[in-house]
Amino acid sequence: MTELILHHYPTSPFAEKVRLMLGYKSLPWLSVLIPMVMPKPDVLALTGGYRKTPVLQIGADMYCDTALIADVLEHLQPQPTLYPEPVKGLVRTLAQWGDSTLFWAAMAYNMQPRGLAQIFANTSPEALQSFREDRGAMSAGMMRLRPADAAVAYKSYLRRISDMLDLHPFLLGETPCIADFAMYHPLWFTRIRTPALADILSLTPAVQDWLDRMAAIGHGTSEALSSADAIAIAAKATPLALRDELFQDEHGIALGSRVSISAETFGPEPTEGELIAATRMHYSLRRTDPRAGSVHVHFPRIGYALKAVPAG
Repeated sequence: MTELILHHYPTSPFAEKVRLMLGYKSLPWLSVLIPMVMPKPDVLALTGGYRKTPVLQIGADMYCDTALIADVLEHLQPQPTLYPEPVKGLVRTLAQWGDSTLFWAAMAYNMQPRGLAQIFANTSPEALQSFREDRGAMSAGMMRLRPADAAVAYKSYLRRISDMLDLHPFLLGETPCIADFAMYHPLWFTRIRTPALADILSLTPAVQDWLDRMAAIGHGTSEALSSADAIAIAAKATPLALRDELFQDEHGIALGSRVSISAETFGPEPTEGELIAATRMHYSLRRTDPRAGSVHVHFPRIGYALKAVPAG
């Protein structure tokens, strides 16, 4: 199997979700540390525009968004599964809620002044301003909860998670599933990055115990890799052959067309390329970069908008 390369930074909550899934799957990986804010020239050389964290690289294939990365890891290592039967649809739905509604409530709560003071305790005022401007650009037009409203919602969501743990050590049974990983990472950020605000977790002791069980999974085995070396690996590799999956056209855009793909909400920067796949679960683009060569960039269909790029 081609090596798994994770482009991430240590304090990224979504990267923590993937690091923990890699540990759960016992998949060794290479760690490329990337900037928290733009510019990210080495990331964009690989993705063509997508700048959110993390990105999973396998040779000359780039997988964007943790929902798709989870599917890739499941394909590579089916056991232990992230999607147990007969609740496969349920766990995917709960994971989507964890990555969206729960995540944004938690982050709005975490980003109040006391939380920001801890996150940026050892950085300059310029770094804080850079972060605010960067995330402001990524979230332009989004409705954001105020900290007080976020605290109300967060407490309610923690109680719901606690109720799910009444009968089992994990959310839906004796072992973790994708829902556990998707609900874990926003709470991990509260606990690890904003401990001054983590007393909110003490209201639900069962959730705290579950957090301990999830953290004990660990990140598995990793080795450091430079971003330059990751780009060189892409340049030398040939993208993986696409699986023979049915083309599902919802847009009237033919394969081979020049298209752009962008997130529907947070981080809307587009990636342009040639549409080479539109399956039940994902889109794939072919693009060429002066440094990375010919690469395939993959996105989940849910949460992303596909548009034709006008000729000329």
